Amino acid sequence: MLMKIKLLIFLGMSFPLFQTLSAQELSYVNYVHIPPGSSQQEIIEMAANLTPSLRQYDWQQMELIAFIHFGMNTFTNKEWGDGTEDPQLFNPSQLDAEQWVVTCKNAGFKMMILTAKHHDGFCLWQSRFTEHSVKNSPWKNGQGDVVKELSEACQKYDMKLGIYLSPWDRNSPYFGTDAYNDYFVNQLTELLTNYGKINEVWFDGANGEGPNGKVQVYDEARWFATIRKLQPDAVIAIAGPDVRWVGTETGYGKETEWSLRAATIKNCAELDGQSPEEKAFILESSSPGTLDNIMQEPSLVWYPVEADVSIRPGWFYHQEEDNQVSTPDKLFDIYCSSVGRNGVLLLNIPPDTRGLINDKDIESLAGFRNIFTNTFPVNLLANASVSLYENTARQGLIGNALVLEYTLSEAVTFDLLQLQEDIRVGQRIESFKLEYEDENENAWKEITRGTTVGYKRILRFNPVGAKHIRFTVESSRLFPALSGIALYKQTGLLTGVPKVSSDSFIFSQDNALYTKTTCNSHLSVYDLFGRVLLSQTIPAGTNRFSLKKGIYIVVINEIKQKIII
Repeated sequence: MLMKIKLLIFLGMSFPLFQTLSAQELSYVNYVHIPPGSSQQEIIEMAANLTPSLRQYDWQQMELIAFIHFGMNTFTNKEWGDGTEDPQLFNPSQLDAEQWVVTCKNAGFKMMILTAKHHDGFCLWQSRFTEHSVKNSPWKNGQGDVVKELSEACQKYDMKLGIYLSPWDRNSPYFGTDAYNDYFVNQLTELLTNYGKINEVWFDGANGEGPNGKVQVYDEARWFATIRKLQPDAVIAIAGPDVRWVGTETGYGKETEWSLRAATIKNCAELDGQSPEEKAFILESSSPGTLDNIMQEPSLVWYPVEADVSIRPGWFYHQEEDNQVSTPDKLFDIYCSSVGRNGVLLLNIPPDTRGLINDKDIESLAGFRNIFTNTFPVNLLANASVSLYENTARQGLIGNALVLEYTLSEAVTFDLLQLQEDIRVGQRIESFKLEYEDENENAWKEITRGTTVGYKRILRFNPVGAKHIRFTVESSRLFPALSGIALYKQTGLLTGVPKVSSDSFIFSQDNALYTKTTCNSHLSVYDLFGRVLLSQTIPAGTNRFSLKKGIYIVVINEIKQKIII
């Protein structure tokens, strides 16, 4: 039977089931060892109450991270170098880390991860432990430091910074010996102590032969301990304990994606005395957190997914790929299929041989942001009245169905559903469906259905017009942790917006509009109704303008961009 809960609310983006939780009530418990003999009900309860660590939760909220593949391969036109390249080849003519940061910030990215060292072993910083680095290149007469310039630009524009450090080093003579682990930790220490706050350390699983033909045995426990000590807020990704790889390089996540995993842990005994923020798992194996799997493994861990893809066919810049950059529509589809499938999107945006993000990439990123901001500004359910029901007939081991019925003042057209769970409580929803009432036939008809939700779930479908809408959680582990439900109408890319250039930037920061130009320019600011709010000549350099919170169209000469303050 359906029991109506005595609650009538206006539901916008937030669903107030768990809003009363205080910071003290949030445990951020991301690991549990299942005691032998635990019942099925007890295991489900443990799984339902597993949550991300605080660092994992902060990471998940970023949604969009930019990967910056830049290094020796940029100048040799390769994807993988062999470590024998002459440092003299590295010589960007116009490197501008601020251009990288502003481009990514304008597109909505919250962090940038730089390939400080790729498999060829060439270091983009002034490392004391190798000669194979920028200090022996002609760039800035050997005095340059790409990591430093990016770190300073990130700090200036309030962008988080991450570091990729390849464990495989095809240049180091130490590779394949115990001394290499010392060498690697020394370089890791340089990066984690000299460049401010680091929010993600990214390791891949590559491990081929070094220049001596040997293969390295990696001391992962030592690496993880070093990171936890020097940058305790940083997630350790991919070949690490905090974030896992989606499994492909397409950027697309799985339709069913549990952040919790059933796992066998190598260093299980070491974890019991550690706080959630200290734990660094070394996994022997892990499998998706389905009911069947969590009944089989001895431990449960919170291990969310990162989906990586390049905006171009290659990971490093190649001029011949300038006409193969992913379109704005493609990027939006990837966003909906990565972030919208309970993941974080890591999009590679490789600078060219000048040391600049290419105009082709900038244009596509700006178009993606244009689609994004025009799709998500208004939740069509924001002013609907809603009745909430609980299906008491289905309570128990894996029941607790929940029904939300919405009534709008008039019919609206929508084609995108966005759901969220409060993952600080746990990930619980097993299946759901969305329906609308066909008033002509006086019947409820299904629009779409899905399985897991997690941090965010986005489903796109053919446009539907309706006044009465019903959302049902069909199955959940304990009571659903639903925290957000929204319907949107996709708008696509607005014609002619925006036109961009690598010479001028428009961005928002600290509740203000900023412009950066290389010459005197004319600035115009319009509201969404086309009314002129500001029109004046601005000097070269960086300029700041105070504006009220809102959405604006900003034009500098021929550059046109939508900005949210």
